[in-house]
Amino acid sequence: MKVSYDKEHDIAYIQFSTKKPAGAIEIEEGVVLDTTEKNELVGMEIFDASKRLPLESLFEVKVEK
Repeated sequence: MKVSYDKEHDIAYIQFSTKKPAGAIEIEEGVVLDTTEKNELVGMEIFDASKRLPLESLFEVKVEK
């Protein structure tokens, strides 16, 4: 998984796979899921990220078992 943040445009992107996206599904205004032709989840774009996410913890990794 790879996380990136574009401060200029306030967009966070969480990449789940290196597969090439073929489409996108907006699940609510400002939250878009990128998918393959087989409907596999590739990544998620979050617009207005600073209003939706705690950016200070965006790059923290916590693994729970």
